Amino acid sequence: MSEHTTPPVIIVRPEWRYEPSTRVEGDCACADVPVVHSSPVQLAPQIDSLCRTVPGVRVMPLLNEWQLAFHPLSPVGPIVLNDSAHRLLSFFRTPQSPTEAMATFADRWESTVTDFMLRELIAVELLVPEGYASPPPIRESATLTVWLHTTNACNLRCSYCYLNKNSESMSLETGRLAVDAVFRSARRHNYAGVKLKYAGGEATINFPFIFQLHDYAAEAAERNGLALDEVVLSNGTLLDAPSIEELKANQLRLMISLDGIGEHHDAQRKFASGKGSFAIVARNIDLALEHGLVPDISITVSDRNLDGLPDTVKYVLDRDLPFSLNFYRENDCSMSLESLRFGEQRIIEAMRRTYLVIEENLPRRSLLGSLIDRASFIAPHDHTCGVGRDYMVIDQHGRIAKCQMEITKTVTDIHVEDPLRLIRGDQIGIQNKSVEEKEGCRDCEWKYWCTGGCPLATFRATGRYDVKSPNCNIYKALYPEVLRLEGMRLLKHHLDEISV
Repeated sequence: MSEHTTPPVIIVRPEWRYEPSTRVEGDCACADVPVVHSSPVQLAPQIDSLCRTVPGVRVMPLLNEWQLAFHPLSPVGPIVLNDSAHRLLSFFRTPQSPTEAMATFADRWESTVTDFMLRELIAVELLVPEGYASPPPIRESATLTVWLHTTNACNLRCSYCYLNKNSESMSLETGRLAVDAVFRSARRHNYAGVKLKYAGGEATINFPFIFQLHDYAAEAAERNGLALDEVVLSNGTLLDAPSIEELKANQLRLMISLDGIGEHHDAQRKFASGKGSFAIVARNIDLALEHGLVPDISITVSDRNLDGLPDTVKYVLDRDLPFSLNFYRENDCSMSLESLRFGEQRIIEAMRRTYLVIEENLPRRSLLGSLIDRASFIAPHDHTCGVGRDYMVIDQHGRIAKCQMEITKTVTDIHVEDPLRLIRGDQIGIQNKSVEEKEGCRDCEWKYWCTGGCPLATFRATGRYDVKSPNCNIYKALYPEVLRLEGMRLLKHHLDEISV
C-alpha cells in the first residue's frame, strides 16, 4: 500500500477507556488512581462545526512513519500516530470542519475511515471543538489509603531508613481500633473503598497479626459496604511457602524492596549483623513467583546503587515483575550519609542507560507510573500524593500522622470520631500543596504529571512547600524519554499483534 493511501492509525493504552492503570505499589503516599474531573470533549453534532488541534499538544518523532503525541491535560497519556493520522490531525492546526477534512482526504481513503478517525482524535482529546479550553484537573481519590505501622522492629538496617528501630509493635486491640477509625472516616467522607498498607519496620515479622487484622478489616469492609484493598510492604527476607500461600488465599498483595543485584542491593540493605540481604530476597522473590504470587518491586535509587540500576531493571523485566523507581529522600536518620546523595548529571545518565535496557525489553504492561520517582503519567493530577487529603499513617500506639516519613509528628489518634478531618485541617506539619501554588511549577508543561515532586523532599532542601522540587532539572531531562519509551512500547505490541 502506498504512503498516499495508507489509512490513519492511532494507538493508545486500551485500559484508559474503562479504567486508568493503577500505579505500581510502593512505600509512599502516591495516589493509586487519580480521578480527573473535566468536561468531556464531544464531537459537535453539526458536520460543519469547526474543530482544531488541542493547544499545547507535543508531537515528537518515534520510529519511521510513527509519531508520538502527548497532551498534558488528556487522561489518555502518550498516543502513537502513523503519518496519515498525523497529517489528519495537522489539518486542524487552524480551525476546520469535519466536512472540509472529508473532502481534503477523499482521494486518500474512504470517507468512513476519515469519519471514524476524526471521532477517535476527538475521543482521545487531540482534536477539540473551536473555543474549547481543557479544564485543569482536580484530583480526588475514591480510596482512603492508610499506612498501618504494625511494628517498629526490623531485621534489616537499611542505610536510608527514616526510623529509629526498637521492638515496639501494634497490639491486636490497637489494630482493630485503627481499622474502626479508618472506616469511620471513609464513610464520613464518602470514599468507595479503603486501602490498607501493612508496614513497619518489617511487617512480616508478625505474619499472624497481619492475617488477624485482615480478617477484621474484611468484616468491616463488608459491614460498611466499601471495597477493601490490602498490601504488605516487605523487605522480602522472611517469606516462606506457607505465608505466601496465605497471602494468596486472603488476596493480600505484596511489595518487596529490591535495590540492586548482589552488591548494589547489599550496599544499602543489610541485616542488623552487617550481612547483605540480596541472596535471600532474590530467593524469596522466585519463591513467590513459583507459588503464583507476583510481587511489586520497589527500587530506591541512591548514588550507591546507580551503577547497577540497568542490571536491576533487566532482572525485574526478565521476571515480568511490576516495579517502580524511587529516588532516595534524605531524612533525619540518613542525612549524615553523603554516599547516598546523587548528582544531577550522574543520575540522569544512569537513568538513560536504564531506559535503553527497558527499550530492549519492553513489557506488555504500561510503565507510565513507574519510571521517574514520584511522577506519574497515568493521568493528569494536581497534587503529588495523598498526604493531607486521603492518606493517614497510624503508628504502633494508634497515633495518626500525615506521612510515614514524619511518623513521629502526630496530629490525632484512633479514638477521635473522624481522624481524617483533623489530618486535612492540620496547618503545622507537612503541607501537600497543589502544583498551581508552587513557584517554578505554574507555567511548566509537565506540571500536571510531576506536580512539583515530593513536598517533604522539597521542604528539606528549600524550607518551603510552595516551590518546585530540587529534582526539577532531573525530571525535565527525563520526562520526554519516558514518553518515548511508552510510545515504543505501544508501537511494539501493536506491530506484534498485526504481524500474528
